Formats: sequence, C-alpha cells, structure tokens
Amino acid sequence: MSSIPSPPVAPPAARWTPARNVLALAAVSFLTDASSEIIAPLLPLFLVGTLGVTVSMVGVIEGGAETVASLLKLASGWWSDRVSRRKPLIVAGYAIASLVRPLVAVAQSGSQVLAIRLIDRVGKGIRGAPRDALLAASTPLEFRGRAFGFHRAADHAGAVVGPLVALACLQWLGMPVRHVFWVAAIPGALAVLVAIGFVREQRAPSAVAPVVAPVVAAPPAQAAEVAPLAALPRSFWLTMVPILVFTVGNSTDAFLLLRASQLGVPTALIPLLWVLLHLVKSVSSTPAGALSDRVGRRPLIVAGWLLYAAVYGGFSLATDPWHAWALFGVYGVVFGLSEGTEKALVADLVPARRRGTAFGWYQATVGVAALPASIVFGTVWERHGSPAAFAMGAALAVAAALIMSVVVLTPPEA
Repeated sequence: MSSIPSPPVAPPAARWTPARNVLALAAVSFLTDASSEIIAPLLPLFLVGTLGVTVSMVGVIEGGAETVASLLKLASGWWSDRVSRRKPLIVAGYAIASLVRPLVAVAQSGSQVLAIRLIDRVGKGIRGAPRDALLAASTPLEFRGRAFGFHRAADHAGAVVGPLVALACLQWLGMPVRHVFWVAAIPGALAVLVAIGFVREQRAPSAVAPVVAPVVAAPPAQAAEVAPLAALPRSFWLTMVPILVFTVGNSTDAFLLLRASQLGVPTALIPLLWVLLHLVKSVSSTPAGALSDRVGRRPLIVAGWLLYAAVYGGFSLATDPWHAWALFGVYGVVFGLSEGTEKALVADLVPARRRGTAFGWYQATVGVAALPASIVFGTVWERHGSPAAFAMGAALAVAAALIMSVVVLTPPEA
C-alpha cells in the first residue's frame, strides 16, 4: 500500500520555536474562542429553556451555521490562492464574527439566534482556510504537526477561559444570561486588534527538507493562477471520503451538553463541564501534533476516531452524572489526536500554491456534512431517544476509521 512517509524527524539539536505568525494566530484564536465559549455552553439551554425551541431546531441552528461557514471557507481559500494574500481575509473573518456574536443577548426567538449564528459563521468561513494555509506556510515542514497542534491548543485554551468567565458572571456577579452574552464582545474585539497588528503575510513556504517531494512556491507570474479542481491530488480527494463519513456522524457538541443535563448535571455546572472538555483538548493537542510528526498522521487520526466511537457508545449507555464528566474528559483527547493532525495531513498532501483551495475543500467537507449530521442526530434523538442517536454516531466513526486505514496516500507533485 502506498502512503505518505512520516515527516522528517528534526535532529536532536533542532528545537521548535513558533514563528511570529504561529504565535499571533494562536493568540487570535485564543481570544476568539474565549469570546465564543462564553456563549456556547449556555446557548443550547438558553434556546430550549428560555426561547422554547425544540431539540431538532437546535440541530438546525448549529448545523446550518456550520454549513454556511464551510461553503465560505471553500471560496475564501480559493481566493487567497488566487491573489496570494491571506491576511485581509483573516482579519475580515474575525471582525465580522466578533461584531455579531454578542447580539445573541437581544434575540427573542430561535430564528433570530439562527440568523446571528449564520453571520457569525460567515466570519469563520472567511478566515478559516486562509489562516490554515498561512500557518502551513509559516512553519518548517518537520514541525508542521506540532504547529497545528499548538494552534489548536491555544484555541481550546480560550474555550477553557470562556466558560470560566461565564460561570463567574453567573455565580459571582449574579448577571442574567443575556448580560453574560454581552461580555463576549471584549475578547472578540481584542482578537481583531491582534490580527491587525501582528499577523504578517508569508507568501512562500519555509525552505526545509520536504516530507515527500520538494514543494516550491509558485513564481509571481503563476501565483494568480488557480488550478482546476481536478488538479488537486487524488490522495487529497480519497482522504476526504473517510473524513466525510466521520463528519456525518459527528453532530454538534450542543447535543452532548443536552445529554449531560439529561443525565443530571446541574445547569450551573454545565460551563465547568465545557471547561473540562477544552482543557483536555488544549493539553493534548500539541503533544499529539508532535507525535504525528514522528509516526505519521494516519495512526493518530484512526486512533482519535475509534476513541470517538467509544465515547459516543459511552454516552449511549450512560446513566449517572459522573458518567458525563468522565466521558467529556475522554472526549477531549479525541480532538487532541485528530484535529490538528487532519490539517497537517491536508498540508502534506497538497502543493503549497494550492493549499488555500485544499483547506477550503477540507473545511467545506466537514462543514457541509454538519447540517445533515445535526438534523439527523436531533431527529433520531426525538424519535428513538438519545442512546440510539449516540450509537449511530459511534457506528459511523468506526466506519470512517476503517476507510482511513486503507485509503491510499501518495506524495504531491511539486
């Protein structure tokens, strides 16, 4: 079976130091996720308990928002390749999301929350693919997994801080939930300022020993050319198949919060449950990314997806509040193993001049599948109960892991 060799292991004397862009983008993601996660753990209960929407409507809101984001990621990634500029799209994306996100505080219906979430995700869609392409271009290839893991760690660290801020506002300051949502505007504004002031364009990838073949930056005359879809490597498209299968079973995490509430976790402790999840994500992401640099991407992705299946199987069988706490902790490891590693694999499979387009397709695949995944999950929950919905997600994760185990990966052409 053909496969991409593991990235070259750095010599013992080599020590990874995050580049300026890696640090800046990590800081921006930290602040943005802190803003987002002030709202996220409270939103499902706010929708169901305060606005009276159904569980299936929660799936429509979250899945629809991610689908819009994914389609824009495809367009923005393609455009950033065409103009050879990433920063304007990155800044615009963060600015749009940070401006609209706190408006959940004034929403009076599920449809209004849906509109706000859609615009929020428009911002995410604009920035996602260009940001990941810029991260890949700013990092020596032998440290690529570690860089993406570091970025995910910072992102999840923000998701630790956000719920703690929400908890402090609710428990110590006695704020109503709607007032807590306004607090999210502060870290969102700081994220935009950091993106404007510290992120820099880098139009060529770092010159290091290649993973599989030399990846040469396109000369200026070719930088504006955009390859047709067929020009993206076959291995990239083959890899999208198991990723799509996995994502169809990977519904919004809002359902996990509803399941935790169903198991008896008090509403006041839901933000702490969210903190636990993202703390584990943050702690595990960088080491897992570094491990993928040494042993290859595929083993970690497969392990992460199988662990996901085990966690969802656990949620299907859970009966007590402590089960939710334990499962949320293990669930965080799933993201540490797979999130950054998947992105590093995309960068491995595609020549540098096409990475914006490739990341756009990758994120579009993940995002478009989010809508049917969440709608189907919510429908199965309402008709057959939450255990059946979680069992379905577990089965699809196992299927995806099996496909990823046998898919043929070949080096990209320069």
